Amino acid sequence: MNKWVEEDAKKWVDKAVDFYKASGKRIAFAEYTNPNGQFVQDEMYIYVLSRKGTMLAHGVNERFVGEDFSDLKDSDGKSFIKEILETANTQGSGWVEYKWFNPVTKEVLPKKVYFKKVDDLIICSGVYKHVVHPLKFSCI
Repeated sequence: MNKWVEEDAKKWVDKAVDFYKASGKRIAFAEYTNPNGQFVQDEMYIYVLSRKGTMLAHGVNERFVGEDFSDLKDSDGKSFIKEILETANTQGSGWVEYKWFNPVTKEVLPKKVYFKKVDDLIICSGVYKHVVHPLKFSCI
């Protein structure tokens, strides 16, 4: 079962915001993108978007950095990045649910992400909702 709960995602974002404010953008982005750093643990990680949807830091896939994610959709066709951008830019913070690849289980699973806008950045972290697969029984 999943050891992470929604409150953990919120705490991670708050910790990442504090780290950004204390150390500045350059050091914070380097640490967020460090797969062995303090902001990556199992399937929990920080990612940072610009207010227009460019990936600025990503805890488990450095190749995403610099790419425009504004039109990205999940496996069900949901434009979840647009929803994150719209909510962050109008309300400052919030939650969005979508389906995403879990780097630990290697499955596409429902995920709920918490995000907070700080300056011109949107700092995000989410938790996966693990699906319990029904057991298959066979009759003899």
